[in-house]
Amino acid sequence: MKKRLTITLLLVAFMAVCFAQKPYKVMFYNLENFFDTIHDPQVYDQEFTPEGPKQWNSAKYYKKLGNIERVLFDISAFDRNYPAVIGVSEVENRNVLEDIVATPKLAPANYRIVHYDSPDARGVDVAFFYRPDIFKLEGSFPVKTDVPTLPNFRTRDILTMWGTIEEEPFFFMVAHWPSRLGGKDASEFKRIAVGEQMRRIADSVLRINPATKIVAMGDFNDDPTDRSIAEGLGAKAKIKNLEKGDFYAPFTDMLKAGLGTLAYGDAWNLFDNIVVTENLATGSEGKLKLQKAPNSKFYGNIFKQYYMVQKEGSFRGYPLRTYVGNNFQGGYSDHFPVYIYFAK
Repeated sequence: MKKRLTITLLLVAFMAVCFAQKPYKVMFYNLENFFDTIHDPQVYDQEFTPEGPKQWNSAKYYKKLGNIERVLFDISAFDRNYPAVIGVSEVENRNVLEDIVATPKLAPANYRIVHYDSPDARGVDVAFFYRPDIFKLEGSFPVKTDVPTLPNFRTRDILTMWGTIEEEPFFFMVAHWPSRLGGKDASEFKRIAVGEQMRRIADSVLRINPATKIVAMGDFNDDPTDRSIAEGLGAKAKIKNLEKGDFYAPFTDMLKAGLGTLAYGDAWNLFDNIVVTENLATGSEGKLKLQKAPNSKFYGNIFKQYYMVQKEGSFRGYPLRTYVGNNFQGGYSDHFPVYIYFAK
């Protein structure tokens, strides 16, 4: 009798695994200066050409391409589930994006691309990959970043796209906020301005349809506890404190636990963020809701594999970069990617 009960329970568990819906995965990855090798006279990309100081050539380009393919596939392989949406930053143009989605390990996902050339002086952009079998795209638009006190400021756009997942409305934003050049405090006003701009975009979307689930992601060049995210974007650290229309910052607890996506001066930062609106965090609208990863106490996730980590030297334990200065390391990126799950 006991043996029969055990077999029955195992069968029920097996059926539950087989028929349960796989959670949807949304990911962001800073690709660290993924340029092609051809000089574009409209931008300052000479550094990443065969004649430039980094001697960026086809062999190095394809090494980098293979590295990115490996990361994007491996984040899919551990649960056999390609991300539904991937936001990326620091990519030069659509040609590079097309090369990525055409790699043998990613081609089965049939990714589509949303990309616009931005006014960034170096020519690097943000972009989306999305699976058309999951996300039904309805439109996209590049919003010019606005820093009111710097009317001529040029940086990456805030890229937006919208559509549905399981007939529920979704609105995605990806951005690469202004850097800390000149110091964190001196440059903070720029990032606060972009956070406030993304907040206004979200508010305008929710006014039209409060059921829309908004996911904002990117390299914010600030931690989730910094003013640009906590006040400018208005992202709260605790689900229990959320009100209608609020943003939730699921990576705050990871930062407080000492985790990060990039390192500087032997300290970890978590600049790579994904924030979601209250209706996705709590499931107050529709059926799709933010989920924790299996065996995790966090709603945010960092993808960090052994091969992505520097093994020796003064940067031991840091992300394994493509370059340190002009010295080619053959690595992946100076950032680890981040991702979230949501499901019914």
